[in-house]
Amino acid sequence: MKLGKMKTAFVLAATCASLAIPTTLQAANVDGPSVFWKISMWGNPRALSAGMEELAAKAAAETDGKFQIKIFYGAQLSSNRENLDGLKLNAFEGAAICNFYHPGKNPAWMVFSLPFLPLGDPAVDKYVRSKMMSHPAIVADMEKWNAVPYVSGLLPQYEILGKGDAPTTLEGWAGKRVRAGGGLGTAMEKLGAVKQTLPAGETSTAFQRGALDAAAFPFTYAHVSFKISEEADWYTSNLAPGTSECGWVFNKTAYEALPPQYQALLMESRDMVMDAEQAAYAEQDAINLPAFEKSMTKIVYTDEQLATFKEVAGKPVWDAWIEDNKDKFDSQAVFDAVWEYAAEAANQ
Repeated sequence: MKLGKMKTAFVLAATCASLAIPTTLQAANVDGPSVFWKISMWGNPRALSAGMEELAAKAAAETDGKFQIKIFYGAQLSSNRENLDGLKLNAFEGAAICNFYHPGKNPAWMVFSLPFLPLGDPAVDKYVRSKMMSHPAIVADMEKWNAVPYVSGLLPQYEILGKGDAPTTLEGWAGKRVRAGGGLGTAMEKLGAVKQTLPAGETSTAFQRGALDAAAFPFTYAHVSFKISEEADWYTSNLAPGTSECGWVFNKTAYEALPPQYQALLMESRDMVMDAEQAAYAEQDAINLPAFEKSMTKIVYTDEQLATFKEVAGKPVWDAWIEDNKDKFDSQAVFDAVWEYAAEAANQ
């Protein structure tokens, strides 16, 4: 062998050894048939999708590449408002959904968008939403669309970024056009704001056109993902008016067609998916918060202001939601379940 070839071979061998690259293929931990799943998602890869990307990597690794899961971003497969329709038509095997994009399609899921739920602690949030994914009303919402709940997106508490005069008092929200969905939007209306329900991807453009004053998104990652932070002059730091549910669901036909070992692999990976989501949110906060503080005015509300906001936009919004939905499903039981599971989590 010539010296050049010997040197190349030596370097390759050393590199493989240092990186612990296996010299032979590893046997699959989970054996089964070749399966390819398409997952529909809008926007770009972001913290919300971090867990599903890990799931895709794990499924491929555990099955020696036989179970492939690919997330199609940028609404390549379906728009954010039509993912449930696509699942019903068996157009793809899974999708991300946000409850507030189509409240009539998932009425029970709208409980997650009610303001001031006890979901501020990440551990409590994970416990409650994990339990709620198997609640009969939540499952029934998805069955109508040939779908099954998989995991919550565990969206962080919302805060609001905006342009123009900063609403340093609750009265300052009067007349402001605020992008906010579900019960959160209703809560903002209680302060005199004008609710807007724009898709996330259109929000930055609405700011640029002067058609929007403020936008509520999961703090902080979504404000950056959808370029809201590039348009804003100020941000609320402790309003914490609530959150929503952007979760992941599977096509029921496709899931039931999987061999049991693949089903088990998916279900056993739910904690991993949610832990990856929460870690990605925290990582983004560490980067985004210092940048927000440098480029925008930080609004901090007093305890008295927050108490007033909760009084005006808390229980009245809950009661109205329960009343409006009592003939569609057991809305009182769904609402109560959130608080019961939160109490369970706090006592663990």
